Amino acid sequence: MGSGAVDDADRVAGSLQAWLATVAFTDRDADQVTEALTAAVLAWGSAQGWRVYRRARSVVKLPPPYEDRHSWVDVGVARAGEPPIVVEIDQSERRRTLEKLTAEAAEGRVAVWLRWGAGPFAAPDGPVRLVTCEVTARKDASGRRLFSAPVAARPAPVHSGVDLAAADQGDLFATGESNPA
Repeated sequence: MGSGAVDDADRVAGSLQAWLATVAFTDRDADQVTEALTAAVLAWGSAQGWRVYRRARSVVKLPPPYEDRHSWVDVGVARAGEPPIVVEIDQSERRRTLEKLTAEAAEGRVAVWLRWGAGPFAAPDGPVRLVTCEVTARKDASGRRLFSAPVAARPAPVHSGVDLAAADQGDLFATGESNPA
């Protein structure tokens, strides 16, 4: 990859990373997060004036017995006069995704791996650019994992200094009013 291609790939990844900094969602399941991020990538590409495609054909063929068919990338972006961009969106670190994106880059495409989760995310070696979306996770009452972004830095809670183990009921009411019970 020549220095111009490296600069272009870095610019593309930086631009998409900045766009994703505006993405926010609360209590989405994994499929909903992937859909929200796919929609964000499509909107980013469209905002640049590029043609965007959901589930674009990959240069990588499927393994046997489907070797006559091609794999797909989550988002393909066509740019006039510039190399196309391919984006794969994953929660986990899948070796097959990295292999697919490396093959895409070898064919002259800007290959971007959008990883989402709690991190940390290891940057892949080679021509694939890593873009991340950090999320927090919690389980709802049914045990289903739900994700939210952005991950906001929260200050430590302010404590009253009252030793709750030694305090009586009156010490717990800061208003000075009698026990409301």
